[in-house]
Amino acid sequence: MWEELGKAFCLMLVLEGILPFLYPQRWRRMVATLAQVSDQQLRLVGLLSMLAGAGLLYLIH
Repeated sequence: MWEELGKAFCLMLVLEGILPFLYPQRWRRMVATLAQVSDQQLRLVGLLSMLAGAGLLYLIH
């Protein structure tokens, strides 16, 4: 289980690094825009992201 968790974490880092690598200026603007979003909106997006990920894992597995 720990090996699979490590692989998933490494894959997440690769995927998270794609946008800053390919589009650094756009990524910087997006981060600046996100800094202005309210905590409630960020929490909602985080919750929806977690639910979508859990749902997709359920469907795939």
